[in-house]
Amino acid sequence: MKSFFVDLHIHLGITSTGKPVKITASKSLTLENVLNTSADVKGLDLIGIIDCHVPEIILQLKQLVLKGDIIENDEGGLCYKGKISIILGTEIEVFDKSSKGPIHVLVYFPYIKTMEQFSDWLSKRVTNVSLSTQRIYEEGRTLQQKVKQLGGLFIPAHVFTPFKSLYGKGVEKSVTEVFDLSLIDAIELGLSSDTMMAEKVKELSHFAFLTNSDAHSLANIAREYQKIKMKQPSFTELAKAIHGEAGRKIGANYGLNPLLGKYYQTTCERCLEAKSDVSSLVCSRCGHQQFTKGVAARINELALYQNDGTKQKRPPYVHQVPLQFIPSLGPKTLEKLREKYRTEMNIIHFVTKEELEEVVSSKIVDYILKARTGQLKFTTGGGGKYGKVK
Repeated sequence: MKSFFVDLHIHLGITSTGKPVKITASKSLTLENVLNTSADVKGLDLIGIIDCHVPEIILQLKQLVLKGDIIENDEGGLCYKGKISIILGTEIEVFDKSSKGPIHVLVYFPYIKTMEQFSDWLSKRVTNVSLSTQRIYEEGRTLQQKVKQLGGLFIPAHVFTPFKSLYGKGVEKSVTEVFDLSLIDAIELGLSSDTMMAEKVKELSHFAFLTNSDAHSLANIAREYQKIKMKQPSFTELAKAIHGEAGRKIGANYGLNPLLGKYYQTTCERCLEAKSDVSSLVCSRCGHQQFTKGVAARINELALYQNDGTKQKRPPYVHQVPLQFIPSLGPKTLEKLREKYRTEMNIIHFVTKEELEEVVSSKIVDYILKARTGQLKFTTGGGGKYGKVK
């Protein structure tokens, strides 16, 4: 059994011919840029690209197979140039008659053929199958059943964020208002929550928690990720690890301290003032009366409905700080570190203090080492604005 670094939520900005995929994502997020950056710069072993339903992306994948750049694994998933593996996924927006707001979900399939079958089914239920995260005109449970029929994985995305998520807008109290619990494989936490927060919600107690980047730019790939123990980076092995089968498992989650997340605290929608007095309906700074409920407040609300104190043994959640969040570590200095020590995974996890000091100042070295051990302090994010390392 080996350990692999895995980020399962990476968007594509455009196709190889320049057509838009994820409108809000960087145009630098082409398929090959994502693959090369994830492997050569970030140091990931397995990634989930969640816009693979787009017909032009499917065609490009097939062309890379014909060129020999991509090989399909018998156990599902693709291997690109022998240096990184891919899980084929898509993000979909569910807003059926049972939900109270839009819900983003992630679905993954083992082979190009099964993704192509799903794309054909999806194309009859969305306005534009060539774009990312389209609203599906279908019941949530029907979508789940189709995913399972094709041998796929079904995972609600960034489940606590205030907008377009399961608990943020989609349901009042329970997953079962929209989805079949038995057809969910795992839960993606999102940037403003961690294991300690999410395990307060009783109905999530038997699901694995995933920490993914939801990258809309090359720089944000692997800002959250996990270390997974399995025999090889394939679809079948990933599914076993998510379900904790045959010794496969999630070894550790690496995610932002929730205080850095841009939706951690409740804030005024007009001036972004944090709402410390939960009994007041008026902003103390500007007098506005509309607030964006923070993830911390929403989880505490759900805990009142559901929590009975039950907890399962979970992998450690490491409050990992991405290198671009480190104060004084600018792009040129970061590039020097990469030139010397290759990948960000290597710099974050393995390079020694003495080796770091060969390239960067003792101040930056101190920040990186404190980030490894969770000793950094932060200003709190909210209302769409990220927190910062102090």
